Amino acid sequence: MSDIFDFGKKVDDYAVMGNPISHSKSPSIHSLFAEQTQQSLLYTAIHVDVGGFDQAVGNFAASGGKGLNITVPFKQEAWDLVTQRSERAERAGAVNTIKIDGSQLYGDNTDGVGLVNDLTINNDIELKDKSILLMGAGGAARGVLIPLLKQNPSLLFIANRTPDRAKDLASDFSDAGNISGGGYDAIKDMKFDVVINATAASLQGELPPLPDTLLNEGASCYDMMYGAKPTTFMDWATKHQAAKVMDGLGMLVEQAAESFFLWRNVKPETKTVIEKLRKELLE
Repeated sequence: MSDIFDFGKKVDDYAVMGNPISHSKSPSIHSLFAEQTQQSLLYTAIHVDVGGFDQAVGNFAASGGKGLNITVPFKQEAWDLVTQRSERAERAGAVNTIKIDGSQLYGDNTDGVGLVNDLTINNDIELKDKSILLMGAGGAARGVLIPLLKQNPSLLFIANRTPDRAKDLASDFSDAGNISGGGYDAIKDMKFDVVINATAASLQGELPPLPDTLLNEGASCYDMMYGAKPTTFMDWATKHQAAKVMDGLGMLVEQAAESFFLWRNVKPETKTVIEKLRKELLE
């Protein structure tokens, strides 16, 4: 899906680049944002061959394109390509949003703020002084650490099946807050207020070895993945009486809204867009 919204102004070009890309909901989301805010733009999805990312971005910029979203597997290449980065992109080691101004490419990473906004605004979850468990130590986890730590949790613990990866990632961000990491055996006697799944394991019906005593009373559980049905982790959270259980659809829309704001300096309303996508998922 791609739409042109022309309200008597020049139509600006935006796109999402990835491989694969046909499944992307970004064109739908940004088209809804544009219609809602009366912004004149065309947003498309562009399939990019592995090895062709730099050329694809160059061609898009040369044709007058104003901005890009970047998805798997090009976020690290985007980080290398841009001429300037936001602090959160710098620390994440990945770029998912590019603003194009002539030959200047400004890179940002909106994943973390998208997650935080979905947790704190849409779901009314307090993160300040709370203990947070982040499962996974890959790019998805790295991309959300700075925004999470800026909420000043009492502790952020990264758990990963390879303990050294979690420890190394925590060490990389140790200047930003109270953060540590290790294997799943390290959390067997710990309790958390917020548990976030940054792995894709539960979509395959898999689940890390989580202790039954993991959740504090009133705890919230969040899976960055989303679908028509609850993920395996969400099922586990419900079984273990989490007070709130959420998937990542809201994060998807909120990170897109942050990209839209970077490009257009207009903040779209997200609740109705989330509701529309949820309805489409369930149809």
